[in-house]
Amino acid sequence: QVQLVESGGGLVQAGGSQRLSCLTSGSILSINVMGWYRQAPGKQRDLVASIPRDGRPNYADSVKGRFTISRDNAKNTVYLQMNSLKPEDTAVYYCNALVLRVGGVGIMNYWGKGTLVTVSS
Repeated sequence: QVQLVESGGGLVQAGGSQRLSCLTSGSILSINVMGWYRQAPGKQRDLVASIPRDGRPNYADSVKGRFTISRDNAKNTVYLQMNSLKPEDTAVYYCNALVLRVGGVGIMNYWGKGTLVTVSS
């Protein structure tokens, strides 16, 4: 089985910074794309940022210039550095990974349980 566990959420003031981490563990052969999504109350889950194993990251327009996604392939971990946070960034942030499992028949999509980020004004 494959598990994604997020950490680093919490309460932060507007203008502040926060760093999220997500560790992927289990019977992993390789991890393709890793990413972060978020879901605010009453809204759909949207992509925040994604990063391929070897390639350039992709960002939602709303976070460009403020958030930075990075990954450590040796640790199967993806990070999201969030700066200049705004109240509208308040949401549950979910980690996502496209994983090829040991003995798997193809790449599968996995999600973490989410971590709440609350930005106070």
